[in-house]
Amino acid sequence: MLKQKTLKESFSLSGKGLHTGLNLTVTFNPAPDNHGYKIQRVDLKDQPIIDAVADNVIETTRGTVLAKGDIKVSTVEHGMAALYALGIDNCLIQVNGPEFPILDGSSIFYVQEIEKVGTVDQSAVKDFYIIKSKIEFTDEKTGSSIIVLPDDEFSLNVLISYDSEILPNQYATLEHMSDFATEIAPCRTFVFVREIAPLLQAGLIKGGDLDNAIVIYEKEMTQENFNTLADVMGVPHQNASKLGYLNHKPLVWPNECARHKLLDVIGDLALIGKPIKGRIIATRPGHTVNNKFARKMRKEIRLNEVQAPLYNPEKEPIMDVNRIRELLPHRYPFQLVDKIIEIGANYIVGVKNITSNEPFFQGHFPEEPVMPGVLLVESMAQVGGLLVLNSLDDTAEYSTYFMKIDKVKFRQKVTPGDTLVFKVEMISPIRRGIATMKGYAFVGEKIVCEAEFMAQVVKNK
Repeated sequence: MLKQKTLKESFSLSGKGLHTGLNLTVTFNPAPDNHGYKIQRVDLKDQPIIDAVADNVIETTRGTVLAKGDIKVSTVEHGMAALYALGIDNCLIQVNGPEFPILDGSSIFYVQEIEKVGTVDQSAVKDFYIIKSKIEFTDEKTGSSIIVLPDDEFSLNVLISYDSEILPNQYATLEHMSDFATEIAPCRTFVFVREIAPLLQAGLIKGGDLDNAIVIYEKEMTQENFNTLADVMGVPHQNASKLGYLNHKPLVWPNECARHKLLDVIGDLALIGKPIKGRIIATRPGHTVNNKFARKMRKEIRLNEVQAPLYNPEKEPIMDVNRIRELLPHRYPFQLVDKIIEIGANYIVGVKNITSNEPFFQGHFPEEPVMPGVLLVESMAQVGGLLVLNSLDDTAEYSTYFMKIDKVKFRQKVTPGDTLVFKVEMISPIRRGIATMKGYAFVGEKIVCEAEFMAQVVKNK
């Protein structure tokens, strides 16, 4: 079971802000379990902290802007992409101004510093949100769309399309996050020359130059206007009749622009708040559609806060019914677990198939058979008992007994033909023979029952 990660040590990066032109320093610090990403404005009174989540994004023009009240931090996406792609779950980011430094317009410096200081596994389990069915968001105005499909890990396909002869349709893909550092992180942001004047008039890109962005010149203007724009940006005059890419550094890849858009998607989706297992297909993405999709995903996660475990009936169980009999004292008709399909450091997943031949259906209820709620809780407790006993040496010498049941909820009836999947996890480590657990019972994707219970582990044989 993967654990959450944070940085081993802090690191800092300094440079000018893309939009403000200010000299800025951003520092990435280790953070405790379940902290998530938070950004602190250390230049302001009381050093306010903003949760780096999609719901706090207030602006998406040429960058992602987070805010809490009047406190803002912009251009966060490149740093967020590096954290997310390198598997870091918890980080406190401190910045001494209203935006992250743009550096060279990519994520490569963040990646290099993270790799230099290293990461450390934490105690908490990494909480993935597993995509089990298609989720889609389409922006009807722009034609942009993002779809996420089931996949074994987080992967992305990105297609960009512009009305430009210099930058045609481009495609980029990332199958494994382990390739982010080499294939995506060095890719720089880009801008069209025709966009520069309006951006400057809007008070943006005051720190933009040919060192931190790919500049695309694809519609010829007069030499005079071209020279004026060059003077505003502080770059040398060039021949206005020569169309193409204006850069000090050549393109890293022919599709560098599409790869950078993929980088931006990762950075914006890092604000979902949970790592995703799924394949992203983004068509004409931008910060606006990225954020709308991230918000939709956060709603989806809130509606399905506890996900049913994946159950593949073709996979060999970790414990079959015979092994369960060796560990538990229960026998027919009270052995209520058919198999165990997964065991982690602090959780277990069990299965029970409900048939019309269950003995309790003779009286509960013959005309409308419903599994008794107390047996649902007992089934969870047996699964939890297997988790406890599996962690002990000489398991045959021990028994587990109920001490308390709490916060029981029955959400849906269980009837013949249902397959119950139980997930039981430790709330806290076993102390003095006392185990405290939280259990869920699922039919399909729906929770049918949940409960917290305490059990005592006794050596009595």
